[in-house]
Amino acid sequence: MSGQRKACPVVLRGTTADRIDILAFRHPLAGTQLVKGTIEIAESVQRAAERELLEESGLVATAIADLDLIQTSEPEQEWHFVMCKVEQLAESWTHWTRDGGGLDFEFFWHHLDQEPDEAWHPIFKRALTFIRQQINSSLLSP
Repeated sequence: MSGQRKACPVVLRGTTADRIDILAFRHPLAGTQLVKGTIEIAESVQRAAERELLEESGLVATAIADLDLIQTSEPEQEWHFVMCKVEQLAESWTHWTRDGGGLDFEFFWHHLDQEPDEAWHPIFKRALTFIRQQINSSLLSP
């Protein structure tokens, strides 16, 4: 595959309601998405995920581990998922940051068991499905 390599930091948290949330963001021009960014030349997947998480959401990864990757054909990309732990954040945590054009990104928790709506790009819907499968298989492992 000759497309871009993308690092996708996967930040999960368990809640008191026995469900799992995943970090996502909304942007007026990009809809609802997961955090991801291009892996720079000579940069490890883990470092790229850590860097993107910090640059985009202001969150510092306290631990990282590879999850897996999926390939997408439209556009042609490899998505490298990296599990990132962060400090415990409040249930109602939301983070706002500005892009270069002055529009706001809103970072928030999305319930992993909640289906994405039409505001999610198909690639991100596929990513959520993949992450769910990975988490369910790890929970079922002895």
